[in-house]
Amino acid sequence: MDLLRQPKAVWATAGASVVAFMGIGLVDPILPSIAQGLHATAGQVSLLFTSYFLITAVAMLLTGFVSSRIGGRKTLLLGLAFVVVFAGLAGTSHSVGQLVGFRAGWGLGNALFVSTALAVIVGAAAGGSAAAILLYESALGLGMACGPLLGAILGNLSWRYPFFGTATLMAIGFLCITAFLKEQPKPARRTSVLDPLRALGHGGLASAAISAFFYNYTFFTVLAFTPFVLDMTPYRSGAVFFAWGVLLAVFSVIVAPRMQERFGSLKVLGGSLVLLAADVLVLGYGDHTTAIVCTILSGAFIGVNNTVYTELALGVSDAPRPVASAGYNFVRWFAAAAAPYFAPKIEEWSDIHTPFVVAAVTAVLGAVVVLVRRRALTLPHSRPRSSGGTPTAEELETAHATEDGVTVFAN
Repeated sequence: MDLLRQPKAVWATAGASVVAFMGIGLVDPILPSIAQGLHATAGQVSLLFTSYFLITAVAMLLTGFVSSRIGGRKTLLLGLAFVVVFAGLAGTSHSVGQLVGFRAGWGLGNALFVSTALAVIVGAAAGGSAAAILLYESALGLGMACGPLLGAILGNLSWRYPFFGTATLMAIGFLCITAFLKEQPKPARRTSVLDPLRALGHGGLASAAISAFFYNYTFFTVLAFTPFVLDMTPYRSGAVFFAWGVLLAVFSVIVAPRMQERFGSLKVLGGSLVLLAADVLVLGYGDHTTAIVCTILSGAFIGVNNTVYTELALGVSDAPRPVASAGYNFVRWFAAAAAPYFAPKIEEWSDIHTPFVVAAVTAVLGAVVVLVRRRALTLPHSRPRSSGGTPTAEELETAHATEDGVTVFAN
């Protein structure tokens, strides 16, 4: 099978990608343990997500700027080095303020790495871009599933160990990429910091980003706030989010493409957002067992949404895909930073149910944007071509940027 017959450089990059995505959900099972160990509130500990994704959002404007100047390989290594250093420092924290600050540095490193990994895999993979993207999506799903599991296993010993474990695994990834990955060609045109913002002038891309902003608020309410609601041991919480991650991976890689082929992307996305809204609403008002089931089930809807949003972000506009995706991610990651901060605050102002009501509303708002802006969000059947079937200069630039430049984390 061509998918499995890949150069060592591809496996090294994909393996490091798994660990990078593990870092997102790594702290989920140990959030209560961190709060207890550092004598912090749920709201303070949730800032681990806020600082991480706030820096990630801003860094989306910088990744193309950096990679188009120093090359993909050096950008990967720089990102990995940041993660190794700041994940290790996070494990030495003596206050929640230190931990939040180190997570911010970790977010910068992760943004540099994951924003470049797909382009590198596409450029080095055997079997074409389809096989490369499948590998990348598989790495994402595996990382999202295994992150909580690793966090639970190591966190059961000490909340500090998951951070040291991540630093160790990323250091191994750094060595593997250093040994097996050759330098990638630089794009013909350097990317400006403002290019992603200009790309958002396209109505379809802006609509996708706004819809994804609302969706991401729901997504990260589940990811960052639910562990406090479940109030389980690291092992049990890790098992719940491992099952959640498995569903996310299966529905993202296998189920979503088949549903899109049968029903169309926008119908699938709108329906999945409404079902996610219903799921989180039941999660917020159900008993403990119901909350566990709904948390796991949300992984299916999140996996479908991630896949469809990726396709929209990369294909709905005529901007070069790396630039379009950077602008899209710049907008949506602000919601990932906002949800972990506001959900505990909303609980303090009201009750335990209200954060999930808000999350349900934001998911519905995402679906409303899809419905109202469905014409702008319809993917073009093909990119504009010049007469005689010869690619235009814009097409050639886009293709070159996609193969040799920077593609950002769209899931």
